[in-house]
Amino acid sequence: MDSRKIANAVPGRFHNRKIILASQSPRRRQLLEWAEIEFEVIIASTDESFPPELSITEIPVYIAKQKALEVKSLPEATGTIVIAADTVVVSDGKIIGKPQSPQNAFEILSGLSGRVHQVITGVYLSGKTEYSFSDVTYVEFHRLTEEEIWFYVDKYKPYDKAGAYGIQEWIGVTGIKSIHGDFYNVMGLPVSRVLQALKTGDL
Repeated sequence: MDSRKIANAVPGRFHNRKIILASQSPRRRQLLEWAEIEFEVIIASTDESFPPELSITEIPVYIAKQKALEVKSLPEATGTIVIAADTVVVSDGKIIGKPQSPQNAFEILSGLSGRVHQVITGVYLSGKTEYSFSDVTYVEFHRLTEEEIWFYVDKYKPYDKAGAYGIQEWIGVTGIKSIHGDFYNVMGLPVSRVLQALKTGDL
């Protein structure tokens, strides 16, 4: 095959544009690396509050947009494509945030035990144009014992995770009964949809 065609076929290159991930999440970084997307990380301080009239599915997209636009405004982001995301866990129509303490993490996981909840990730891409979407995955836990929950909380300390768990960790391997939707969305980024958006060239 012609060497130029091979170079153009490299998955991580998109029209010679630099890609920036506006996130400090190690899981989002890992997913982009797995997708062989070439990127840099720039993090900007962003207010994660949102207008009260937004629907639950709109909230993570709104927060992701604030992250993306904050980074996009930096001089070093000129001419780049910025990817930002925000993930929320929803149970009984209410957003469950990150746990503030071991007891809070235990209470959150006890509430998710034996039930189905939603994980919603909002994504915002900013380049020459903007593109945004949200992705929903339904996750059902087996009934978890108190001992199992405390073991996970004590060992894995999930205080930086919405819903108090990481699906790629022990509790996901042993406690998840079923998943309907994108597994990687639960990790924090529906990376296949991001890749499809980058491939269109519209950004």
